[in-house]
Amino acid sequence: MEKKFKQKPSDVVKVVLFGPESTGKTTLSEQLARHYNTVWVPEYAREYLQDKWNNERKTCEPHDLLPIAAGQMEMENELAQKATNVLICDTDLLETKVYSEVYYLGYCDPILEKYALENTYDLYLLTYIDIPWEKDDLRDKPDEREQMFLYFKETLERYNKNFVILKGDKKTRLAKAVKCINQLLDK
Repeated sequence: MEKKFKQKPSDVVKVVLFGPESTGKTTLSEQLARHYNTVWVPEYAREYLQDKWNNERKTCEPHDLLPIAAGQMEMENELAQKATNVLICDTDLLETKVYSEVYYLGYCDPILEKYALENTYDLYLLTYIDIPWEKDDLRDKPDEREQMFLYFKETLERYNKNFVILKGDKKTRLAKAVKCINQLLDK
C-alpha cells in the first residue's frame, strides 16, 4: 500500500516549485518545461479538490490528503519516465505536508509525513508573495500570504533542502530558475 507514495528511481534532475498559493508556481512550471523541452508534473490536488468542490461544495478534509499524495506520486513517477534531463514538479508531498499542518492544527498523517521527508529532489524553487493574488474556488488565504511564505521557508530550512527564493516578475523568476537548474545539469 505505502509504495504508491514512494518515488521510483530516475536519472533526471528533479525540481519542485514550492510555496504559498497564488505565487506563480504553475506558470513557472510550464515555462521551465518549455525551456528544457521536457514534461512537468501538475498539482494533482487542484483537480482533485476542484472536482470535490464542484460536486459536493466541500473543501479539503484530512481524509483527502492521502489520495492527493498518491495521485501526485503516480503522476510524478509516470512523467519522470517521459522527462528529458529535468523533471519540473508543480508541487511535492512536502508541500502537502505543509498544508496539512497549517489547516489541521499541526496534524500530518504519518504515512504522508514519512514519504514527504523520504522522497528527494535536487532543487526547490520557493516562490515569493510579490505577485498579485488571484482568487479562485480553492484559494482561501489572501491575508495570510506572508505567514504562509515564512512557514514554507522554515520547512525547507528545517529539513535541510536545497532551495532558492524566486522574486520579481515572470522574466526575472524564469532567468534565476534557469541559472540554478543549469548549474545542477552542469555537475
